[in-house]
Order: sequence, then C-alpha cells, then structure tokens
Amino acid sequence: MMATSAQTAIAPPRAKVAARGATLRRGQGFQHGGWFVAPFLALFALFVIWPLLRGIYLSFTDANIAGDSANFIGLDNYREALKDPLMWDSLGHSAYFTLLVVPCITVLAFLLAMLAHHIERAKWLWRLCFFAPFLLPSTVAGNLWQWLFNPGTGMINHVFGIETPWLADKSYAMLAVVICTLWWTIGFSFLLYLAALQGIPAHLYEAAKLDGANAWHRLVHITVPMLGHITGLVIALQILASLQVFDQAVVMMDFSPGPEESTRTFVQYTLEEGFTSYRVGYASAISIIFFVIIAAVALARMWLLRNREEGGR
Repeated sequence: MMATSAQTAIAPPRAKVAARGATLRRGQGFQHGGWFVAPFLALFALFVIWPLLRGIYLSFTDANIAGDSANFIGLDNYREALKDPLMWDSLGHSAYFTLLVVPCITVLAFLLAMLAHHIERAKWLWRLCFFAPFLLPSTVAGNLWQWLFNPGTGMINHVFGIETPWLADKSYAMLAVVICTLWWTIGFSFLLYLAALQGIPAHLYEAAKLDGANAWHRLVHITVPMLGHITGLVIALQILASLQVFDQAVVMMDFSPGPEESTRTFVQYTLEEGFTSYRVGYASAISIIFFVIIAAVALARMWLLRNREEGGR
C-alpha cells in the first residue's frame, strides 16, 4: 500500500504525460513540416515581401530607371500623386471597367453553369466551349478581338451591318475591352459555379418538388442561396482582377492609352511613369497607393463575409 502511494506520488499524472507527448509530437511535426514550407516561404519572401519593401523605400525617393543615386524626398511623391489628374483619370478608368465587368461576369457565369449543368447531351462539349477561352494567353485574346472589332475587315461590324469605330472612338473603346474580357475570363467563374452546382444535394430539389415548388421557386429558394458563398467569392476575385486590368487593354489598343486616353488603366499609367518617364520613385508611390486600395477592397470583402456568417448564426 505504501509502495503504491509512493509510486503515485513520484509518477506524473497521465494527463501530464499525454500533454507532454502531444507537445513533443507537435514540435516534431513542426520541424518536419517546416522543411516542406521553407521553399515556398523563401520564394514568397524573395518575390513578394522584398519587392514590396523595396517599393515602399523607393516611393520616398527620387529614384530613376538609370540607376542614379536616389535621394530621400519624404512624402513628395505621394503629395504629387494625390494632385495628379492623370492618375485619378486612370483610376477612374479601372473603376469604370470593374463596374462593367463584375456584374456581367457574375450573371453570365451563373447562367452558363446552369445551362451546362442541366443539359443532357454532350455535356463535355458545352463545358469545353465555355471554359476553353480562359486557357488562351492574354495577347492571343487581345489580338483576336482587335481583329474582330476592326471597322474595315472585322466580323462584328460585318455581322451586325454597322460601321462602329470600336477601337477609335472613346465612347466604344472601353466597351470593346469589356466584351473581350467577358469572353476571355468568364470560364473561370463558370467553372466555380458549375462545381458548386454539382455539390448541391439532390434531395433538396426532390423535397421541393413534392411540396409543389416549380422550377422558379427551386431556383430562388434553393439554388441561389446555396451558391451564396460562391457568388461572394466570384465577385471578390473579379473585383481584384478587374482593378488590375492591363494586358488585353494594351494589346487591343496597340500599346497606346486608346482614343483620347480613354482606356489607360491604373496599371498602365504606373508602367508609363516607371519605364517611359523613367520616374521609378513616383511610379513606386502610385503603386503603393494602388496596393492600399486593393488591400482595402479585400479587407472590406472579408469584413462583409464575416458579418454575414455571424448574422446567419
């Protein structure tokens, strides 16, 4: 009896032993997992963290692309940027493009996914046709639609019997870029919606049918609510991507800002300041401003999503 009491006093409790073992396993797991994560962290630090820190530093200098010694000028670049009408115009063009693209892509991708999900014959062909343009490089898509919008030889004016100078008139130039973007990028959002549709349990529709719900009621009360998270994801991704529009706009306009600079986007203006005007410091400053805008949009989306989830609970 005394030996048992002594052993109990000396031996640590089982809970402590288990906790110590779990701690050791976590430490070993972290050590082993760290080797797998280390290459990614190294590349992330090299190509993301370091350029960001370098850009922040350059934004406070008068650095140029020639590599001359940069002088610290404080907030002068930021003050100039906030008073620069060209910067605000380019930001307005990017915002206008985003307002046109995001709702159209969201609605069209949903409709195409519904069509591909419910069609009976040659499903693989429909899915391939809707997704295939997304696989094309941006230069191919831009050159293709530049030819289609050509007022003399393009197919658009020929098919509709019109003579619209799509790429030469500021009233139509941005619309042409929007149409090209819709055709080129809708496949990604279509794929997200299609995967989400396939994940909706079939018994929900069967129960609704038994209750007398027609197709419209099933769409409004089952399909749309069940796709709420995917819709939020599509909108957020499209906003972030559309604000950074560059490739197709530049290619379609032959590497120019478009008629009366109507298609000059924020990214294009930043590159012009950095590599055409050679003002690396100023280009870094407006890049940081744009980074703050993008980060604010992403954080706002996260905040809205969190509030919606808490409200749903």
